[in-house]
Amino acid sequence: MSGWRPGDRRPASDSMIRVDQAGEYGATRIYAGQLAVMGDRSAAAREIAGMARQEERHRAFFDNLVATRGVRPTALQPFWNVAGFALGAVTAAIGPAAAMACTAAVETEIDKHYSEQLQVLGDSDPELSAAIAEFQAEEVEHRETALAHGAESAIAYPLMSAVIRLGCRLAIATAKRV
Repeated sequence: MSGWRPGDRRPASDSMIRVDQAGEYGATRIYAGQLAVMGDRSAAAREIAGMARQEERHRAFFDNLVATRGVRPTALQPFWNVAGFALGAVTAAIGPAAAMACTAAVETEIDKHYSEQLQVLGDSDPELSAAIAEFQAEEVEHRETALAHGAESAIAYPLMSAVIRLGCRLAIATAKRV
């Protein structure tokens, strides 16, 4: 933010940028894990590849904000790298419906998270608000795509969804601070 100097209280948007960059990075790793297992052999894999391209664009936006605004990135990026890839690979190994269930669960939490951020931001940071609103719409589209491609038919869908959603909430809370 312009006018910020070392020693000043960091703006609330810094925490948002940190957690959003971490989340978008995690999403790219989940999709990378899924595609490593699934390849491009199915319609589900092609859908996932399209969603992955959008997540890469989201991540690049937040990477740029981290750099230009001098926001400290999360120290947990090495963990998100491994955990995200593993989650993607495991769900894809279970099958295309489980991969889609993972997407539906993650995007449900991200939709809620972005809604909360937009409420907090109000009109205080138009650049960040506009990006979050745009990305939120795409995340909702990802969730709807996942549901349309059989997410709810995955083995143990309610349990899988609940565990993944809890993991997302914990990751968000942690990335805000660490």
